[in-house]
Amino acid sequence: MHKKLPPISGKLPVFMHGADYNPDQWLHDPKVLEEDIRLMKLANCNVMAVGIFSWSSLEPEEGTFTFEWLDRVLDTFVENGIYAWLATPSGARPAWMSQKYPEVLRVQKNRVRNLHGFRHNHCFTSPAYREKVTIMNGKLAERYAFHPAVVGWHISNEFGGDCHCNYCQDAFRAWLKRQYGTLDALNLAWWTTFWSHRYTDWAQVESPAPHGETQVHGQNLDWKRFVTDQTIDFYKHEIAPLKAANAELLCTTNMMYMFYDLDYRKFADVVDVVSWDAYPTWHEADSDAGVASSFAFNHDLFRTLKQKPFMLMESTPSLTNWQPVSKLKRPGMHRLSSLQAVAHGSDTVQYFQWRKSRGSSEKFHGAVVDHVGHEHTRVFRDVASLGGTLSKLTELIGTTVPAEAAILFDWDNWWAVNDAQGPRNGGLHYEKTVMQHYRALWELGVPTDIIGSDDDLSTYKLLVVPMAYLLREDAGARIERFVRGGGTIAVTYWSGIVNENDLCYLTGFPGPLRKTLGIWAEEIEGLHDHDRNGIVLQAGNPLGLEGAFDVHELCELIHSEGADVLAVYQDDFYAGRPALTVNALDQGKAYFLAARVSEPSFYDSFYGKLVTDAGVRRAIEAELPHGVTAQLRTDGEQDYVFILNFSGTGATVKLDEQCYTDVESGEAVTGSVSLPLYGLRILKRKA
Repeated sequence: MHKKLPPISGKLPVFMHGADYNPDQWLHDPKVLEEDIRLMKLANCNVMAVGIFSWSSLEPEEGTFTFEWLDRVLDTFVENGIYAWLATPSGARPAWMSQKYPEVLRVQKNRVRNLHGFRHNHCFTSPAYREKVTIMNGKLAERYAFHPAVVGWHISNEFGGDCHCNYCQDAFRAWLKRQYGTLDALNLAWWTTFWSHRYTDWAQVESPAPHGETQVHGQNLDWKRFVTDQTIDFYKHEIAPLKAANAELLCTTNMMYMFYDLDYRKFADVVDVVSWDAYPTWHEADSDAGVASSFAFNHDLFRTLKQKPFMLMESTPSLTNWQPVSKLKRPGMHRLSSLQAVAHGSDTVQYFQWRKSRGSSEKFHGAVVDHVGHEHTRVFRDVASLGGTLSKLTELIGTTVPAEAAILFDWDNWWAVNDAQGPRNGGLHYEKTVMQHYRALWELGVPTDIIGSDDDLSTYKLLVVPMAYLLREDAGARIERFVRGGGTIAVTYWSGIVNENDLCYLTGFPGPLRKTLGIWAEEIEGLHDHDRNGIVLQAGNPLGLEGAFDVHELCELIHSEGADVLAVYQDDFYAGRPALTVNALDQGKAYFLAARVSEPSFYDSFYGKLVTDAGVRRAIEAELPHGVTAQLRTDGEQDYVFILNFSGTGATVKLDEQCYTDVESGEAVTGSVSLPLYGLRILKRKA
C-alpha cells in the first residue's frame, strides 16, 4: 500500500518553487535586493538557494568574516514569506586560500598541481581544506541553523573530479588495505601477474596515470570506487558541524545528469533528500520524445535512490550557455518539462538562476530575471504561471510512484564496460542501450524504477537487465530467486561476463545467470558501424511477435541449454542460431536478447507483450500515440495521472473507463483528452 510521505520540509509543506540566488554579486547596489523580493513574489517563488560559491564574500580575508549581507538577505526573506536552502561555499575557494595553502589545489592524473581558478579545483583529502571548511560551516551553523528562513543546507555544488596528490595516494592505499587486507589478496583481485605488474609493497600502488599504470582494470575500477567514497567522506565532513548544531535541518547536494564520475547510489545513505540538476536539450529534433525519455530515466533514477520524492534543484527557465546550441524553450515547454519532473516524483521545481550575472562565464545562462531587470519578459511570465500551477497541486506533495517494473543500472558496471577493451572499442554504448530499453517502457506509460544490484526486487514484476557486464555472484543469485518466485526478467548480450573485480567468470557466460537464462554465450562479435545483421521471429512463438529486425554493433553467439528459441539470426555464418530466447524457471520467465536491435518498433512490441503478460501496471490503460507518455503518482487512495505530449504535434488520448477529474480545474473528464503541442493534463482517479 502506497502512503503519502511527509513534505520535504515542514516549514514549507507545498511545492518549492524558486532558484539559485546570488545576492553577493550585487552587494554594490542594495536596491537590487529590494527589487528581487518584489519580483520573487510576482513570480510565485517561495524558496531560493543562497550562498553557493560565496566564500570570498563571507570570508574576504583569512579569519575575517562578513555575514552581515547574508543576515540582511535571510531576514528580508522572513519578512516576505520566502525560504532558503542555505549553501556551504566549498565549491570554490577564495584566492587567498590558494595562495597561502597551495595544497588545497588539485593535482591532476599527470601529477601536475592546478593553478587557482575554476570551481571544484580542490582536494577532498587536504587537511588544510577540510580545516577551513569546518571553520566556515561551523560559523554558518552557529549563525543560521535555527534561522526561520532556512529549510535546509545545500552542500557545496555538483561534486565531481578527483585529485592525485600525495594525500590522496595515501588515502587510496588506506582504502585498499581496508578492502583487501593483504597485498596477496590485492594482487589476486587485480590479476597483477599480467605484464608482471605484481605489487610487493603498498607504497608501489598509485592511482592510474597517463604516464604510468592504466591497463590493470581492477585498479582502474577501484580508483573510481575510492573517488566516490572519498567524495562522500568529504560530504560527511562538511555536514558534521551543521548536524551538530541542528540535527533536524536537512542536508542535500545537487547531482547531475548521467554523471559518470561518481556512484550516486552510494550518496543515498548520506543525503537527507536527493536533489539533481536537469538541463534537457529540447528541440534538437522534430519530436522531443528522445530527450524527454532520457530525462525521465534520470528523474526515475534520482527518485529511486531513496524511494522518496526528490528535488529538481536546478533547471533552466529558458536556455543554457554551455550546450552546443542554446535553443529557446518553445511556448508551453517550460510548463511541460517542469511538470515532467513532478510527474516522476519531484516535489520542487527550482532554477539556475534567479538573476542573470552581469559578467563572467554564466552571464548568458538563462534566468528568471533577465539583464533588463524587470518582469515584462516571456520567460518571467512562464515562470510565474508555473508557480501558480504548482500552488494548485499541493495535494500531490509526498505522493509516490508505484513502479512494478525496474531497470538494473550500476555505476561500477558502467565503468567496467567502458574499460573492457573489447569487443567494440568504437563504442559499446552502455548508456544508449539502457535508454533504448527504458524508452519502450516510457512509451507504454509504465512507471519504472532504476535500481542497483543490491536493491530489493520483491515489489517488482518485471526486471530489465541491459548489458550487466559486471554482475556479482550474489546479484545473480538474487535475480534467480526473483524469477523462481514468479518474476519476469529481460537480459541482453554482454551480461554476466566479470565479477566485482573485473575478473572473467570461468563457468561460461553469462556467469551467474547461465542457469537462470538457460543459455550459454560462446562468443560475441563486434560489428563495424556499416555492418548489419538481422533477427527473425520464429513462427508461432509464444510472444506472438512477427517479422525481421535489423541488428547492429553487437551479436552474441549463444546455445540454448533448455531455453525456448523465439528468434534466430538472419545472416552470416551464424544464421539460424538463437538470437532471442525464453527460459521458464519455476513460476517465472527469463528472456535473453543476444544482439542490439536497431529498430525501436521491436522494443515497443517486445516490452508491450512482457508488460501485459507479467501484469505490470501502466499509468493508464490507454493507447498512447508515439511521443505521448503517461506517469503515475499515488497516495494509496487517489491516483494522479500525468499525460504528457512530447510528440512535436498535437495529440489525442482515449481514456479508459475510470472516472477522472482534472486536478487543476476540478472538472470531470471522460472519453478522451486533447493535448496541444507541448501540452499535458493532470487527472485524478480513485486508486
